[in-house]
Amino acid sequence: MQNQRRQFMQTSVASAASAVSTVSISGLGIGFVTASQPVIAAAIQTDFVGIEASEQTIAVGNTKVPLYTARPNKTTGPLPIVIVVSEIFGVHEHIADVARRFAKLGYLAIAPEFFTRAGDPNTFGTIAEIMSNIVAKTPDAEVMADIKATLAWAGTHGGDVKRVGVTGFCWGGRITWLAATLPEVRAGVAWYGRLVGVPTPNSPRNPVDIAAELKAPVLGLYGGADTGIPLDTVEKMRAALTAAAATNTAAKASRIEVYPDTPHAFHADYRESYRAGPAKDGWDKCLAWFKQYGVA
Repeated sequence: MQNQRRQFMQTSVASAASAVSTVSISGLGIGFVTASQPVIAAAIQTDFVGIEASEQTIAVGNTKVPLYTARPNKTTGPLPIVIVVSEIFGVHEHIADVARRFAKLGYLAIAPEFFTRAGDPNTFGTIAEIMSNIVAKTPDAEVMADIKATLAWAGTHGGDVKRVGVTGFCWGGRITWLAATLPEVRAGVAWYGRLVGVPTPNSPRNPVDIAAELKAPVLGLYGGADTGIPLDTVEKMRAALTAAAATNTAAKASRIEVYPDTPHAFHADYRESYRAGPAKDGWDKCLAWFKQYGVA
């Protein structure tokens, strides 16, 4: 599969021709993880015209964390930063594509490979295996430290650390809520991230537990037919935000949008769950949210 991932990126580079300024073929953003397939025809492929994409590495403690980065190739000053947090599949082609979409809009978009210590999601063939072997072994505290280190790197590589947004999908949606407790973050957009759950040593708290600690307003985008995130848990999160609103301005400003009759992963244009209408509406709302709260 790794050879297929390399071939995918080589094909992408060839098709973009001279439009590609910098593209790494060492692993991130190349192809689709086995457990996420089959890939449907609707999968969006964002070209490299006007942008640069590359793989970088930062040191976090004793670990080298890979980053997929994308930015405009012509800039006049520090760029707004958006951290793109992956699904359980890690930084595969869809997440890299989302980063390029943000770069086309003037962002320095960065997708860290948070699972680098636990292993490669592509070595497992099922979602259940990834959950137990990768996700469960990735502590929230570790992820928050990686986000902080990523922002420090971004601040010395053309990013404006006063304009930071975070957005994530599925596992990354949950992480987005947690990241909004960091003082460096100005706004978050969580796509169908889990809101409640049984505490574990690696995930001691969930979004419903940290509403009163938010430092940045979060827009939550959820599907009304998401069997993995029941609507009663969405209502629990709304109630937690309402309870925190009296003393927390970020909680008060946070909002949850539910798309009726829409499944989990409705933004994932490479999967059967993709729903073009909600995906476009959510994307438009995401961009407006970042603009409203000073990221864009």
